[in-house]
Amino acid sequence: MIVEMVIYTDGACRGNPGPGGWGAVLEYSTVSKHLFGGEAHTTNNRMELTAVIRALEALKRPCVIAVVSDSKYVLQGITEWLPNWKLKGWKNAAKKPVMNSDLWQQLDQLAIQHKITWQWVKGHSGHPQNELADQLANRGIDELHLVNSIK
Repeated sequence: MIVEMVIYTDGACRGNPGPGGWGAVLEYSTVSKHLFGGEAHTTNNRMELTAVIRALEALKRPCVIAVVSDSKYVLQGITEWLPNWKLKGWKNAAKKPVMNSDLWQQLDQLAIQHKITWQWVKGHSGHPQNELADQLANRGIDELHLVNSIK
């Protein structure tokens, strides 16, 4: 499979739960697009998932994509756990409701529209695009504080 696009994502939270942000770097050929946002009260895992969701929502047509994330939660969830959660009615192995099932269901619906390979990168290890996604996620938090201080 030839990768047309690479998407780098990251989530951040100051306190867990607390104010959180997400960031995504979308690269296609020589074009790079940066996305970010934040939520006043959330968790790191929700922001990690939101980063991938917002990046996929930004695409206008089906693509062949490599999604690169430092979140084992996202990568294991989408590649290993998701099929069983769906079969078990969004219950985990302990028969409890899957945490963040609203976001997992969104991600599942978006992911089936594309051909995606999922890749892990160690966070905070100097990988330029992962570091940029982290900076964007933190910008999402910073801009929340900016908006709140203006109100």
